[in-house]
Amino acid sequence: MGRVSLFESPQDLTLAKPLLKWAGGKTQLLGEIIPKMPKKYGRYIEPFFGGGAVFFAARPENGIIADSNPELVNLYRTVATDVDGVIAQLRQYENTEDVFYAVRALDVTKLSNVEAAARTIFLNRTCFNGLYRVNKTGQFNVPFGRYKNPKIIDEDALQAASVLLSNTTIICGDYKTVLQENAQAGDFIFLDPPYLPISEYADFKRYTKEQFYEEDHVELAEEVERLHQLGCHVILTNSNHPLVHEQYAKFNVEVIQTKRYISCNGKGRTGEDVIVNVLPKPRFDLRLVPSPLPQQATLYPPTRYMGSKNKLLAEIWAVASQFEFDTAIDLFSGSGVVSYMLKSHGKAVISNDYMAMSATFTKAMVENKDITLTNEEALALLEPPIAIDHFVEQKFQGLYFTDEENRLIDVLRANIKALKNPYKRAIAMSALIRACFKKRPRGIFTYVGHRYDDGRKDLSMTFRAQFLEAVDAVNNAVFDNGQECKSRNGDAMTLKKTEPGLVYIDPPYYSPLSDNEYVRRYHFVEGLARDWKGVEIQEHTITKKFKSYPTPFSSRKGAAEAFNILFKHFRESVLVVSYSSNSQPTLDEMVSIMAKHKSHVEVVPVDYKYSIGNQGSKVGDNKNDVQEYIFVGY
Repeated sequence: MGRVSLFESPQDLTLAKPLLKWAGGKTQLLGEIIPKMPKKYGRYIEPFFGGGAVFFAARPENGIIADSNPELVNLYRTVATDVDGVIAQLRQYENTEDVFYAVRALDVTKLSNVEAAARTIFLNRTCFNGLYRVNKTGQFNVPFGRYKNPKIIDEDALQAASVLLSNTTIICGDYKTVLQENAQAGDFIFLDPPYLPISEYADFKRYTKEQFYEEDHVELAEEVERLHQLGCHVILTNSNHPLVHEQYAKFNVEVIQTKRYISCNGKGRTGEDVIVNVLPKPRFDLRLVPSPLPQQATLYPPTRYMGSKNKLLAEIWAVASQFEFDTAIDLFSGSGVVSYMLKSHGKAVISNDYMAMSATFTKAMVENKDITLTNEEALALLEPPIAIDHFVEQKFQGLYFTDEENRLIDVLRANIKALKNPYKRAIAMSALIRACFKKRPRGIFTYVGHRYDDGRKDLSMTFRAQFLEAVDAVNNAVFDNGQECKSRNGDAMTLKKTEPGLVYIDPPYYSPLSDNEYVRRYHFVEGLARDWKGVEIQEHTITKKFKSYPTPFSSRKGAAEAFNILFKHFRESVLVVSYSSNSQPTLDEMVSIMAKHKSHVEVVPVDYKYSIGNQGSKVGDNKNDVQEYIFVGY
C-alpha cells in the first residue's frame, strides 16, 4: 500500500481508532487530554505508544510513534503498508479454543510480518481481558477469553488506521533515543510510561517484558525538563503517586478519577491518574521594533492614573500591528489611552471598564466622533445654577479641596447634569475629573489634606483654570476615524462576544505585597462620575470612601480563574495581555492558562518603571523597576 496524503485519502479518518484492547489505555482520559493539546504544533511524537488511543483521537499528520516492543511496532508498520494482507490473514482465524492455542503456540520470530501482525490482533481480541503476558522464555501465556462474539476484524477501523499510519514514522526503540533524535522546538509530545508504583501490570502496560523502575521515572522527568527547555509542549500521564508530584512539582499536575480494568477485585477497579501539562518554556521569540505613534495618538490628555499604559503604547502597538484586525476590544480601559491609540490606528474599538470614570473618558474621546464643548458652554458651566445640592461642599468639607473649590465642584456637577447631549456631558465630566486630579497632590484620594504638596504648577492654578484647560485638552482629542467605536461601563466578564478581532486585556494586577484597589485611590472622582449613585459611602472612614467593587482579580486564585474564563470567551480573537513580573499568576502560569485556548503563545518582556501604583511600596522584592510582560495568544 503506497503512502497517501491524509487530505487525499477516500477513507473516513474519524473511523480510525485503537486496533488493540489495551490495559492502561487512555480512551477514558481523552476528554481530559485532547482539550489540553495545542491547536497547532510542529509534529506529534508518542514514544510509549501502546494502544495509541490519543494518537488515533488526534489523528496527526506526519507524526512519530514508537515503542520498545518489536511485535507491537511490526503490527503498526504492517497495517500501514499492507492492511489488506492483515485483513486476509485475520479471516483465516476462528474464535475457538483450539485455534486460539494453536496460534498462541506459533513462534512469532518465524512468521512473516503480515502473519505476525494478524496474530497480535487475534490473540488480543480473543484472550482473557485483552492482556499480554509472557513467561520467562518470552512465550505468550494468557488463556483463552471464551468470548461468544469478539470483533476480530474491524475492517473500517483497520483501513482508516492504515491511512493514518502510512503518514506516520514508526520506530522501534527506547523512548529517550526517540526523543533526543527527533524532538524539536514546537513539537507536541505525549508520554504514557508504565505507571507507578512498579507492579506486574507494568508488563501489560507496554506489551513487553521490560520493566520501568522508579529510577527510570526520575530519568524520564529529567528528559521532560529538557523538552520543556527545548520549547516542546509535553503532556504526561501517570498514577497519582508521590514521586510523580515530586518530580513534576513546577508544572501543572491534575488528578483525575479513573477506572481500572485489570484488577481481579471489582472493588479495586478505581484509581486516580494524573495528567502533567508541561508547556514549552517561553522563548521571547517575538522581536518588536516600536515605531512612532500617529500624531493623533499623542493628543490624548495624559493622567497619573495607576497602571496607565501611556509609556507602553509603542510596544503594545508593535505587538498588535503584527496581526490583521478591524475591531479591537479594550476590556479594562482604565485611563482610556490604549483604546484611543487603537482608534488613532483606524480600528473600530469597544472600550470597557467597570469604573464609571474610565467609561466617561472613553465616551468623550473614543466613542465621540465630532461633538465638542464650546468655550461659551464651558464658561456657562462655571456659573451657579438656580438649584444646587451642596453635596460635595458638605460631605467632603476639609478633606481634599478648599470650601470654595468644593462649592465650584457642586456648581459644575449641577450644570453638567443639565446638559442634554451625552457627549457634551462626558467632555465636561472628564474635564472636571481631570481638574480634580491636577489639583490633588499625587492625584489620589487615599489621604486627606495636602501633605504631599511638591510645589507643582498644577497645584497653584485655580480650579476654574484647571477645568477650562481640561475642556480644551479633551476637545482637542475628539476626532472621527471613520469607524463605529463604543464606550461601555460594565463588568468585563459579561461583555458579549463580537466578531473575531483583537482583545487587549490590562486587568488590575494582583500581588500579595500590595493592593490593586482602584476605587480606594479614586473613590472621589469615581463618585463624581456616578454622582454617588449606587455606592455606599463608609461614613466611619476619614476619607469618606465607598466600598470597592467586587473583582476576581483581588486574589491569586480568582485572577487565574478570571483569566481562564476571559481567554476561553475570546478564544477566536487575538489576545494581547499586559501583566507585570511582580504580579500573580506567574509568567509560567499565565502561559499555561492562555495555552489552553490559543495554539501559539508568545511573551514579550519590556523593562518598565512604575511612578505610582501598586508596585511602588518596595516591600521585600516588590520594586518599581520591573518587567512588564505582554502575552500574545493567537
